[in-house]
Amino acid sequence: MNWSTASALATGAGTLVLAIATFASVRSANRSAKVAQQALLVGVRPLLMPSRLNDPEQKIFFQEGKFHRVEGGRGTAEVDNGNVYLTISLRNAGQGIAVLHGWRFDSGRGPRNTVRPDPDSFRHQQRDILIAPGDIGFWQAAFRDADDPQYDQAVSAIKSDEVLFIDVLYGDQEGGQRAMTRMTLQRIDETHPWLASPIRHWNVDRADPR
Repeated sequence: MNWSTASALATGAGTLVLAIATFASVRSANRSAKVAQQALLVGVRPLLMPSRLNDPEQKIFFQEGKFHRVEGGRGTAEVDNGNVYLTISLRNAGQGIAVLHGWRFDSGRGPRNTVRPDPDSFRHQQRDILIAPGDIGFWQAAFRDADDPQYDQAVSAIKSDEVLFIDVLYGDQEGGQRAMTRMTLQRIDETHPWLASPIRHWNVDRADPR
């Protein structure tokens, strides 16, 4: 082997080692970037559930000037002057601001479908509702149109004290990381306020944890 061949082989080996080191460095940097991105997303991710029973009472107004006083861990469901009013006291257990996007209503007893609802099937919130991380807030909605396909169902369910199912669609302050929380509203009799309970959480923009 002459010096020219040996030099070429040494140069090739050095280039190969450098390429491997560069590839490993890029992979490590990509992993670090993904970890940092995931940590950032977790830091702005909301998670809604009913508030605690000992959380403060809230006063929630509707556009007619009507308002409901809602205790911690509770909700309200009322038929008044032809309108159906619904509220739930919420707590944001996540680390980011929760921005409420929409809601779905159902009622009755028996098992519910556990398949994640289509986000396009949600009704839009009529006002902007944001809940700070670690703080309490609320959800509210109303049926005002007697021709609404679910109007009669809501009226009948409230008057007969059926279990109400509320799905809330929400996300972070950037419009991403959307999630859904399904809650129930139920009361034992007319003297007891409606108790709110979470029964299901779904992720929309990422894989579900289960």
